Amino acid sequence: MVRSTFLSAFLALSLATFSSAQCGSGTPDATVSGSSGSFTASVAGSQVYSGSDLYSAIQTALDGISSGQRLSILASGSLGTNVISIPSGITFEGCGTIDVQANNGRGNIRSLNTQDVSIPYLTLTGSPYFGMHFYGVSRLSLGEINMALSGGLGIRFERDEAANSEVSMDSINISGAGSHAVETWNIDGLTINSVVARDVGECGLLLQSTTNAQIGTVDGTNVATGTGYATFRMANANGRLSDGSYETNVFVENVVARGGGRGVFCVSESGGVQIGNVDISDTGNNAILIENCYGVEILGGSVDGGGDVRISARDEFANTRDVSISLEVNGANVVERPCGENISWDISGDASLDVC
Repeated sequence: MVRSTFLSAFLALSLATFSSAQCGSGTPDATVSGSSGSFTASVAGSQVYSGSDLYSAIQTALDGISSGQRLSILASGSLGTNVISIPSGITFEGCGTIDVQANNGRGNIRSLNTQDVSIPYLTLTGSPYFGMHFYGVSRLSLGEINMALSGGLGIRFERDEAANSEVSMDSINISGAGSHAVETWNIDGLTINSVVARDVGECGLLLQSTTNAQIGTVDGTNVATGTGYATFRMANANGRLSDGSYETNVFVENVVARGGGRGVFCVSESGGVQIGNVDISDTGNNAILIENCYGVEILGGSVDGGGDVRISARDEFANTRDVSISLEVNGANVVERPCGENISWDISGDASLDVC
């Protein structure tokens, strides 16, 4: 992939977002309005549902529109364990707050094997299995997604289903997830403006088997505390291209980690990544761990306290190679064990160095 600059990529994404109408404005093709115990669904100005069940109101409205049309959920309320499946070509916007509860193995808001789905706004609360669930999607657009959860996983792209392409996310803000905030599998062509994770049990952003990605900021506070996970983690051959090479194709502008487990973690034959800047402090596990990864650049930034900055390897994969790290490190160790291949260190600060 020929890399466009971050500035142009994110400017284009931001302009597309900010130039769009506010949630529910204009004349949506369908709406769901009302409040707890009394909901109304309308399609093309005609009422199609009136009753106490938010799920029935949304589903009835969704059934009444087709590709190229927009459904605006103006109401707040609970879906319980119910699942909303968004078909191809639909714009689905949640202007109120929707509470959801776990449905084993399923996402309460999902789109599977679809094209051209847009979810420009959505606010979820509750404890889902997956708040949002995707696979087999192309040209999926997620905008301002906010989840204040009490468990579960925020956004999941499935592992063992059809692959995905051309996925974009603007502003993802997730707190309280028991698992990951955002977990991807099998995406070719991913653009994310920002992922902000707070008090999340596992990763802030976990990329797996994902290629040709441009990521703005991954920002985590108290993410993965007491675990081996990280604010930003790449695993399971993330960044490995179809020809088996690790030419740089994953670009990350900035990783911020405060406390929690690890800050940045690359593992299990991943790589092909360039991280522009890191700002990591007081992690309970490694600030940065590069383990059995290939073609990793960290261009600058700082680590202050917390765990080691480390290059490592396990026996089951080829040794770590082609890594370049430039950092200011204070109050932490820099360790390379075992020795990698073609490793370049440029470390300033008061860190102790144990490198090859």
